[in-house]
Amino acid sequence: MLFTVGQRVSYPNHGVGTIEKIEEKQTGSCAANFYSLRLMENNSLVFIPVERAENIGVRPVISSYQCDKVMRFLSEDFENYARDWKERYRTFSDKMQSGCIFAAAEVLKILSYLSREKSLSFREQRMFDKARYLVVSELATVCRQPECRVQAKVEDLILRALQKHSDSEGNIQAMSAAVH
Repeated sequence: MLFTVGQRVSYPNHGVGTIEKIEEKQTGSCAANFYSLRLMENNSLVFIPVERAENIGVRPVISSYQCDKVMRFLSEDFENYARDWKERYRTFSDKMQSGCIFAAAEVLKILSYLSREKSLSFREQRMFDKARYLVVSELATVCRQPECRVQAKVEDLILRALQKHSDSEGNIQAMSAAVH
C-alpha cells in the first residue's frame, strides 16, 4: 500500500502521524525511498522505508465507520485472559506491535479490568497508558474531537464492558456452584 504526502497513518505502538514527504535516501551503496512520518505523540520524525511500510504495520487511520465499530467493541464483554503475568505481557506486547486498533482496544479493556482488581505492575501500567493513548488519539483524529472528550467516552464504554464481564463472571460462578 502506498501512502501520499499529507495522509494520516497509524504507526504500530506509536500512534497517528502524518506523512510529510517521500524522499530518496542513500543507505550504504543503495538508494531507497522513505516516508518521512511526523508522529503526533511527541512531534518526532520517523523515516520508514516505503517498501517495508506495510510489513512494519503502517496503515491508514481507520474510517469513521470503523470508528463506530471500535466504539461498540470497547463496550462489549471480553474473553478471559492469561493469569500468568509473563504470558499475558507477551500476548499483549504482540497485540500492541500489530498496529491493529482493535487489538490495542482489547489490551486496554483487559488492563482496565485488571487495574480494578489490583495495582498493575510498572510494565503493565506503561502498556495500559500506551494502549489508552493509541485508541484515544486515533479515535479523536478520526472523529475530529478533542482527546479529552474521546477519552471520557472511551472510559464510559469500558465501564460498560467491565460490567458485562463482571455479570458474565458471576453467572459462570453461579452455574459452577450449582453443578457442585
